[in-house]
Amino acid sequence: MDRIITLIDGSAYSESACDHAAWVAEKTGFGIDLLHVIDHRPGRSGPVNLSGNLTLGARSELLEKLTRHDEEGARLARERGRLIVDAAKAHLEDKGCQDVQIKLRNGDLLDAVQDVENDARVIIIGKRGEHADFARLHLGSNLERVVRIAHRPVLVTSRAFKAPKRATIAFDTGPSVAKAVDHIARGQLFKGMEIHLLHVGESSEALVKAMEAAAAKLREAGYTAAFEIVAGDPDTIFTEKSKAGEIEFLVMGAYGHSRLRNLIIGSTTTHIIRACPVPILLFRPDMSA
Repeated sequence: MDRIITLIDGSAYSESACDHAAWVAEKTGFGIDLLHVIDHRPGRSGPVNLSGNLTLGARSELLEKLTRHDEEGARLARERGRLIVDAAKAHLEDKGCQDVQIKLRNGDLLDAVQDVENDARVIIIGKRGEHADFARLHLGSNLERVVRIAHRPVLVTSRAFKAPKRATIAFDTGPSVAKAVDHIARGQLFKGMEIHLLHVGESSEALVKAMEAAAAKLREAGYTAAFEIVAGDPDTIFTEKSKAGEIEFLVMGAYGHSRLRNLIIGSTTTHIIRACPVPILLFRPDMSA
């Protein structure tokens, strides 16, 4: 336990993920595990099914070439993975991180995350992957999959790291946010930061009481905490405040509905992660915070 699992893929966001991991390690004293998963599948990048109209001899020759192509692809993928994790470890050690371990795995990313997360206190992943410069409006293809299967809080990093001085909790009365408030009150990561509870939507007596109780819990833990209710659309308000610098670090519940419901009505979580240019720490109801 007490490890920071940092997912890296060699993209521009990998450096940011490492910088955020160094910041978390400095605040908490946790060690860092760098996880890179080699997703090389035979035949994925080579020509497919080209032997159907060939003679037996020609077909055998082609299959031998395809086999050699896959073997070379697998060797290059392992070599690339080793270079990625070695460079990331050197980057963290240059920042003063001493307890850095490398985990280089073959296969599926989700299987690898589930194998290592029992030792984790937080999982860090970049907002976008290797194609970030070509698909600026899209999230990394693995981000939602990781958040949905993880049993630990997931920190989604922005493009570049900047040490935050205050954090904003996207407040509602759901169990995910209650778990986030408890995590902040008991942990070390947010020590020294101002905490702002922000609800976007309609006010109610029950909501105000819940925000007062959450703010009181954080003050008892030594934080400067305030709360605010703002009318409007959550996607718009959180995006505008993030871009204006009013939100430096966002904490929120994540993916409270099924994939099917999200496909039909859209996901607030996905919209906010995509649009807000700040780090976001995500909690789901069944996470161990």
